[in-house]
Amino acid sequence: MAVTTLYSIGELSRRTGLSVRTIRFYSDSGVVAPTTRSSAGYRLYDLDALLRLELLCTLRELGMNLATIQRVLDRELSVAEVAAAHADAMDVQIRVLQRRQSVLRAVATRGSDPEEIKLMHRLTQLSAEERRRLIDDFVEGTFGTVDADPAVAMVRAATPDLPDDPSSEQVAAWVELAELVGDEDFRARMRRTARRQAAGRRLDIENDAGEELMEFTRRKVAAAIESGIDPLSDRAAPIIDDLVHRFAEQFAHTPDTEFREWMTQQFEEAHDPRVDQYWRLVWIVNGWKVVPNLIPVYPWLTQALRSDRDA
Repeated sequence: MAVTTLYSIGELSRRTGLSVRTIRFYSDSGVVAPTTRSSAGYRLYDLDALLRLELLCTLRELGMNLATIQRVLDRELSVAEVAAAHADAMDVQIRVLQRRQSVLRAVATRGSDPEEIKLMHRLTQLSAEERRRLIDDFVEGTFGTVDADPAVAMVRAATPDLPDDPSSEQVAAWVELAELVGDEDFRARMRRTARRQAAGRRLDIENDAGEELMEFTRRKVAAAIESGIDPLSDRAAPIIDDLVHRFAEQFAHTPDTEFREWMTQQFEEAHDPRVDQYWRLVWIVNGWKVVPNLIPVYPWLTQALRSDRDA
């Protein structure tokens, strides 16, 4: 005849680490009922009760409420079903906490004032659909009356999408981007750029230099940007020297300071700082190191030309 091992509340407390008072509460709630009572009226529990209590402790540590645990213990719900539901809920909580952490880090880095903190929090709380709508409204409001399909396609292809666990830099970039796309002056700048692209108007220097030299220039500058070369650094100097000599040869001119100044002025006609800032912010928000075919080569080129000339 099998002998059933029975445990007092004190023994359950020692085995589980729960207080006697807590075990008594679970017992009174019917979650872990006593198996029997001693001759003196004390509650006694068998091995099944001990295992139920240990499972209860584990599920509580995972954040499950007592009512759900009761259903699991009574086999109304499987542990797998409950675990899956709680895992999904925890994913949402983790994403919320990660965004809050990113906002706090951005605030600490930027020394934001109360109004900016509110703005950061509000913008990062937007759903993915709401963020998408914000950019869609910007695109439609900016390009709606402009026959510039390539420009619109370029903007749409690079729609900024804040990740679930953004860095502080991405949060700050998203806030600045949201403010930028709502600025009417900026929209006008983007519209002018689109009109020039839609009309197929090229810069004079682009026309006169020829497609071969311009394509070579775009590849060289794009490679420099992708390699993380600062246009103001010494690493940029040999790239610029090579390009200046190639352009000077094409234009039958001496590659001197005067020619560099002329090159800079020519390329600056296509350089709008706020438009370039838009693309920089988009890359940061999307976590892109470089965006193929969307690299604004002229800002890097003009900065490097001026740096080289001023050195």
